[in-house]
Parts: sequence; structure tokens; C-alpha cells
Amino acid sequence: MNDTIMLSKQRRWAESKAHSSWQIFKIMAEFVDGFEALAKLGPCISIFGSARTQPGEPYYDLTVEIAKRLAEEGFGTISGGGPGVMEAANKGAQLGGGKSVGLNIELPFEQHANLFIDREASLHFEYFFVRKVMFTKYSQGFVMMPGGFGTMDEFFEVATLIQTRKMSPVPLILVGSEYWKGLLGWITDVMLKKSGNISPNDLDLLKVADTASEVAEHVLDFYSKHSLQPNF
Repeated sequence: MNDTIMLSKQRRWAESKAHSSWQIFKIMAEFVDGFEALAKLGPCISIFGSARTQPGEPYYDLTVEIAKRLAEEGFGTISGGGPGVMEAANKGAQLGGGKSVGLNIELPFEQHANLFIDREASLHFEYFFVRKVMFTKYSQGFVMMPGGFGTMDEFFEVATLIQTRKMSPVPLILVGSEYWKGLLGWITDVMLKKSGNISPNDLDLLKVADTASEVAEHVLDFYSKHSLQPNF
């Protein structure tokens, strides 16, 4: 490698380090903006699920019903702010007269802000990890609709935080027993029984529901025994 190429590589490395240092301020700004906006909301439930779920599909309509029912019980809804299940969640929250929050993020496909987010509660994030902190800090429960890799990521993130007591216990509800039964069977048969990588009481973190009424019952039952408070 000649000296010119080496100097060019060293210069690019130095520029990259300088960019990383300034990046800290962008990350801090996202945290500050998110904390200031979400701290004013009151109790909310986060609803996760596929961006590919279309209006008129059963899980879209069920998500609308769930968010509406939760709003009628006094809980706002936080979604990822995009289409699909996220749109259905925000739509249901507005129909029920509840807070409708969207935590949007720029992605190469599928992501654009839906029309059912309250104007003052539409936030945009560049960093996934900052966005996930907002979900976990300001949600008093999590509803997992059928979804893909992103939904699984959020599901296991929340389960891990509760299991390790880095977050206060909150309802964690998987909606659609048919959709989730394969994963739950693997968790029970492989993670628990074969390998012992989790404890039996870790399964108590998870609730399964198929209707809006069942979701509401899980949430209301939990908060008949626990106080509403920030998670960490």
C-alpha cells in the first residue's frame, strides 16, 4: 500500500471519528425531545405489529377495536407511527377519544406517518435505540399483534427488560393465539424444557388474547393490583 493511499485512509478514519463525536449531540437531542413530549401523555399502551397488514384484514380491524377499547378505559395508544397495524392502532385510539401517539422512523420501505396520529404527538426518530427507549419508558403495557422481524425484536426486548428487572412489570399481551402458538411452543419446549435457558416463571410474563375484551381484561386486571407509573 503506497503512502498516498495510506494517508487517504487515515484522513477518512479521522473524519469518521469526528463525525461520531458530533453524533452524540444528535442522539441527546432525540432523547430530550422524546422525554419532553411523552412525559405529558398520561397512561398509554404500545401496540406493535406488521406494517404490511391492510385495512379490512382481520388483524387490522381487531387492532382498531383493541385501541378503541383501551381508549375507553382511559389508556392512550403509542404506535410506531406508520401504516398497517400501526395505523389501525392510532385510528382506534382516535375513535375511542384517547391519545394517539406515533413514534415514526425513516426506513427504506413501508414507513410513512399515518393520518390518525394526534398532531402534537407525532415524533420522528433517526435512531432505533432511542425510539425503543421511548416505547419502553412511557408505555404501561404492550400489545403484540402479528408481525415480522421488527415486532419480534420489540417483543423480546420488552420481555428481556421485564425478566431482568430493568423495567417495572407491565402487561405483555400476544394477540392471535393461532399466530403465536408456534413461537410459544418453541419457547416452552426448547428454551425452557430442553435447554433450561429460561425459568418457568418467565412464562408468566406473557398473556395471550384473541379479542379486544380479553386484552382490556388483562390490562385492567393487572392495574387493579399495581399502580400506574413510569417504567424506569
